Amino acid sequence: MNTDQPLDPRDMWDNPLAARYASAEMTRLWSDNHRYRLWRQTWLVLAEAEAELGLPITPAQLTEMRAAVDQPIDFARAADYEKRMRHDVFAHLHTFGDACPQAKAILHLGATSAYVTDNTDLILMRESLDLVAGRLATVIERLAARAVETADLVCLGRTHLQPAQPTTVGKRICLWIHDLLLDLEEVLQRRGSLKARGAKGTTGTQASFFELLNGDHAKVRQLDELVARKLGFAASYAVTGQTYTRKVDSLVVSALAAISESTHKAGNDLRLAAAWGEMEEPFETEQVGSSAMPYKRNPMRAERMCGLARFVMGLLTTTEQTAATQWFERTLDDSAPRRLVLPQAFLATDAQLVLYANIAGGLVVVPGAIRRTLEQYLPFLSSERILMEGTKAGGDRQELHEAIRRHSHAATARIREGYDNDLAERLATDPLFASIDLAAAMEVQGLAGRAPAQVDEFIAGPVAQALKDCPHRAGESALRV
Repeated sequence: MNTDQPLDPRDMWDNPLAARYASAEMTRLWSDNHRYRLWRQTWLVLAEAEAELGLPITPAQLTEMRAAVDQPIDFARAADYEKRMRHDVFAHLHTFGDACPQAKAILHLGATSAYVTDNTDLILMRESLDLVAGRLATVIERLAARAVETADLVCLGRTHLQPAQPTTVGKRICLWIHDLLLDLEEVLQRRGSLKARGAKGTTGTQASFFELLNGDHAKVRQLDELVARKLGFAASYAVTGQTYTRKVDSLVVSALAAISESTHKAGNDLRLAAAWGEMEEPFETEQVGSSAMPYKRNPMRAERMCGLARFVMGLLTTTEQTAATQWFERTLDDSAPRRLVLPQAFLATDAQLVLYANIAGGLVVVPGAIRRTLEQYLPFLSSERILMEGTKAGGDRQELHEAIRRHSHAATARIREGYDNDLAERLATDPLFASIDLAAAMEVQGLAGRAPAQVDEFIAGPVAQALKDCPHRAGESALRV
């Protein structure tokens, strides 16, 4: 096989995050076209700032650079340069220089590769966090609508995955929303705290710029500030080595991993509810659940969301290790993992939120199944109310408790043999409970406590405020598989 010949795309691995899962918007943000245009933008910004501070860079050179920034990138030329030079930044620098020959001599003046790559990565993370925030807000908004619709729909609560005190479907959805509110707050915090790497030189000392600007401390500081502002940041990091601290990457990916915790929890809840027939994700008219079992309605969206969530949570460890193992001013073993982790963390998070928005918008709630499950356990669930009513009627609380315990275990034994729950009948024949209206005590109404009111208060309060604070909504993104 001739390894010098270009491979057919079908002979190459294609990252499914880009090909199948993530939105076109997020995929474009991390594309080569966008990244290398941003590289060119950082070179232009540096030249503009240096010109403003008196370095010999002409208006004609800047004009030529601005025009070249928007020209199609000659990737074949860049690949040829990189094959010879073994340096991607230098390859694209020469390719850019070929597109603006008048400016070639002043490109990258005083800069190191990290000036280009780090500032660009910070821009990419900033843009990606904006998209993630918009997607989070969309999911929250859709879930909030479903919570309001089901605020009064009483369902069986579960603790330890065992039957517990009733709640409502709307209150359960609010648990999912609350996690996402914390995530949105963290994403906005991470987005707001991002700064530029700025113009810091090869080891962060700004020595090259100090030399270019004739030892003028004020101008060197001004250059750093100008570059940051021109790149859209309020400021640059106060100190850096050759790179900005990789702890920034760790903090950002940590926010994405936290989103993944939330999507995984909600996805698991939905998968369990689907197993009991109480909830379903959207299921399309011609959708196939199984190639062998035509009746299947598998929760494949929630399953995929959970799988992608685990992937992102796993990526966090790599960013933490990268931040921890940077030696002194920097070491290049950060490069390969960052090329892999940062794009994939954002694409996989984006894919989860596209799925979640789809699920939230078309969430199917099955009241009949919910009611059947509730009624199966209702006598047990009413035991606390019966205990209180019996005590108020003058009974001995401990004696009543023992009687309910004994009857409940007997009823459970019959249920395990395939019979219906007969706890109500057992209590009705026990003289200890003769003074209690058992039928009233076993009414569903009121068993969920303040759950309906809690939904209303939560949606009208914290949720409404969070959505107001994040007015941006991501565009609709159709599922690709």
